[in-house]
Amino acid sequence: MDVSFFDLGIDPAIVRALAEQGIEEPFEVQREAIPDIMLGNDICCRAPTGSGKTLAFGLPLISRTPRADPEFPTSLILSPTRELAEQICKVLTPLAATFDLEVLAIYGGTPYGRQRKALSRGVDIVVACPGRLLDLINHGALSLEDVGAVVLDEADRMADMGFMEPVCEILDLCAQNRQTILFSATLDDEVGDLVENYLHKPAIVEVGPKEVSMDSMEHFFWVMKNSMKLGIASEIIRKCGRTVVFCRTRRGVDRIGDELVEDGIGVAILHGGLDQKKRDRAMAKFAEGRCMALIATDVAARGIDVEGINCVIHYDPPENGKAYKHRSGRTARAGAKGTVVSLVQSPQKKSCSNIQKDVGIFVKFTPPDFNQLPKYDVEYIPPSRRDKPRKPKRDARRAHFHRRGDRNQKGRGNPSGGRRSRNNSRQEGHKPKRGANPRGGRPTGKRRHSRNKRRKQN
Repeated sequence: MDVSFFDLGIDPAIVRALAEQGIEEPFEVQREAIPDIMLGNDICCRAPTGSGKTLAFGLPLISRTPRADPEFPTSLILSPTRELAEQICKVLTPLAATFDLEVLAIYGGTPYGRQRKALSRGVDIVVACPGRLLDLINHGALSLEDVGAVVLDEADRMADMGFMEPVCEILDLCAQNRQTILFSATLDDEVGDLVENYLHKPAIVEVGPKEVSMDSMEHFFWVMKNSMKLGIASEIIRKCGRTVVFCRTRRGVDRIGDELVEDGIGVAILHGGLDQKKRDRAMAKFAEGRCMALIATDVAARGIDVEGINCVIHYDPPENGKAYKHRSGRTARAGAKGTVVSLVQSPQKKSCSNIQKDVGIFVKFTPPDFNQLPKYDVEYIPPSRRDKPRKPKRDARRAHFHRRGDRNQKGRGNPSGGRRSRNNSRQEGHKPKRGANPRGGRPTGKRRHSRNKRRKQN
């Protein structure tokens, strides 16, 4: 028997707004989690990324959120990364508008003033990263004493990033009788302690495999020299289409991005060194299909849900098996298939073998063979003019300087346009300026003979 959002208790106005977006049937995690959240129960849900968690907690949260007073929000969603916070905000904003609720994303890398002004006008649902939220609380920009529902999204990721202490501090500032909703890909270690200390008799919901499934992806470990990696990555992108390329460092992301652009491939780059506007533009460019590849550090390995990613390239090997899973999880989402290619140098084979053991796959190390890659319908997207890296202009500046000097000489009566020699200037009766060096070169500012010597000679 099919279950609709209306059957789950979602308000008809929100159901109509979902239908306008083409969303008519709930996913499994939504069918399992929404009833308990609508009843006001604490819930602990383990579900993989890309399973529809945002609507699973967002729909009942909108239905149960009362209107807030200025600087006193009534619902809070905590997110580990800026990108995930912005994504949640974009999903919930049009749905919350049906109840005239305001949604605000709060994260670092943006001016404090805008966020303070929005809070002073009144915000009902706050989607925040822990660090910036605590900064605003300490500056008196908002209070959490009216927050009756708190959502912890990607709790395991927040634990990995060292956010457990700030998260606990934030929970202590919320109302004592609040509803706490926790979503995580795993429920062990620090996440288990959080559940034990801050959730009251939670309903347990488990959806999908306990870990990111590697079975829906086709894995390749290609051995090559470092000098071959760029050409191989470029050809993989041309074969597979939409691709995420992971590098270890910010500098590596910038360098690989520039080189792929020079090779004729449209890319977007994403790393922690970019300000929020540039990060938003990069994500929008990739999500809207205006480039073929996203070059990123591990900042994009969690929480970014972009449809239609065919391939993930580990340009630099991940640190461990957990990082390999999170990187590779950008493809093969929502039941689709995907391709994962690791570019391995010979000294890295041992560490990559350990990663394979950690994630439960056993793949041979082979030379690159593009015939092994699945076939995809690929639309070639060249780089735009703005993407092309600017070349250094030292030589151009020098040429401009010399041309300017030639024009100045022309204006001073030298029809040939060249620099006058000392002999030519003397033959034409040219008298050097006072203080100039008569032997040529730069002016010295000194007379050749002192005044007394010149008087004696006279």
